[in-house]
Amino acid sequence: MPEGPSVRKFQLLTSPFVGQVVVKVGGSSQKLNVNDLNALKLQDSQVHGKNLYLAFVAAEGPLGATADETVLQREAACGAHCPAQGQVGAPHPPSQDEELQEPQHSRSEAPEAAEGRGNWLRIHFGMFGSVRANEFSRANKANKRGDWKDPVPRLVLHFEGGGFLVFYNCRMLWCCSPSADPASDILSVEFHRGRALRALCAPEPICYTLLDQKYFSGLGNIIKNEILYLARIHPLTPGSLLAVSDLERLLDCAVQFSSEWLHNKLRGQGLHPQVYQKEQCPLGHPLMKDTFGPSGGFKRLTWWCPQCQPAVL
Repeated sequence: MPEGPSVRKFQLLTSPFVGQVVVKVGGSSQKLNVNDLNALKLQDSQVHGKNLYLAFVAAEGPLGATADETVLQREAACGAHCPAQGQVGAPHPPSQDEELQEPQHSRSEAPEAAEGRGNWLRIHFGMFGSVRANEFSRANKANKRGDWKDPVPRLVLHFEGGGFLVFYNCRMLWCCSPSADPASDILSVEFHRGRALRALCAPEPICYTLLDQKYFSGLGNIIKNEILYLARIHPLTPGSLLAVSDLERLLDCAVQFSSEWLHNKLRGQGLHPQVYQKEQCPLGHPLMKDTFGPSGGFKRLTWWCPQCQPAVL
C-alpha cells in the first residue's frame, strides 16, 4: 500500500482544490454515499502517516445548500446508510473489488471504525491506491483475465473551477477530526525523535518496531527494508542489543530516505530500491528473503544481506 511519501504527494494534488465547491460526484464506492459530497466545499486537506484527510463544509450561495440544510441531509443519509455505529455505507456485503488489495496492516495501522459522521473524510489507500488530478488512470497492461480495462475509481469529485480529483482503491469513512499524532509522522516537522528512539530500544526485533505506526506513522515495508540495509542492521536484531549510535543512524536513515523519496516523487522520478524485491545487494552479495512479524500479528516480506547486515549474537 502507498507509504508516507506517496500519500504526501496525494495531499499536494488535492491542495489546489481547497476552497472550491463540489459540483458533481461519481465513483464505485459501496461503503460511502458519494452523493453526500455534492455541493459541499473542500475546506482543508491534511496527511497523517498513510492516511489522507479531507474536510468538507456546507457551501453558501447558489452552488450549495445552507449549513442547516446540509446537516439535516447528512443526518438523514446517516440513518439510511449507517444502521450501526462503526458501519459506513450500505449494509449489503462489499464486493471483492471494494476491499483493500493488501489485507496486511502494520500494528496500529488497520483502519479504525467510524467515529460518527463529522466533516472529515478519512481515506486509507490499498495496494496500488492513488489520487489523480484532472486525469483518469489508464490501463497499461492487460489484467489477469486478459482484459484491457481502465481502473475503476472509488470516488470522483468535480469542482466548480473545472478541475476534478479521482481516488482509486481506497477505503473512505467520515470522522470528526484527523486522529493521528504529528509527532509520530516521519515526514512531519513535529516528528519526535526522542520518543521514536525510546521505541526502538524495545527488546523485540527491530523490523517489528519500525512498522509500529504509533511511533513511525507513514513508514511501510519498502522504507523498512531499505533503511535497515542502509544502517547495516539485521532485521531480527532486538533493539535493546543495539548501541544508541546505531539507533540514531537508523532514525537518520528513516527520515532522509523518506524525504528523498518524496522529493523524487515530486520531480516525477521513480524509486530505485537497493534491496527491496532484489536478488543482490549493491555490493553483489546474494540477498535473503523471509516473512517476519510478531506472534499473532501481520507478517511482512523482508529482504536483507547476511554479509552487510550480520546477525547480532
